Amino acid sequence: MNDINNSLKMEIQSDVFITLIKHLQDKTEVQNIELMNLADFCRNCLSKWYVSAAKEKGIEISYDEAREIVYGMPYDEWKKKYQKEATKEQLDKFNAKKK
Repeated sequence: MNDINNSLKMEIQSDVFITLIKHLQDKTEVQNIELMNLADFCRNCLSKWYVSAAKEKGIEISYDEAREIVYGMPYDEWKKKYQKEATKEQLDKFNAKKK
């Protein structure tokens, strides 16, 4: 990895991020609460990180704009099409982790 210059490293990281976003867009059956319970991040977290990274570069992007990039469509549309009601078990696990 030491042989890779910073520019190429950033290109590779960018490609990995794009692949991750596409993977999450394709895996609509995977609910955000499941991601949070298993990995402590979800699509909304990625959107917040996107806003933060853009801001560090002097670019203003809204949370809704970032979510549209991550979800591949407006968030409200994604919710209507794919979001399911969280089960009691999922909510219990999520809430237990927050404590």
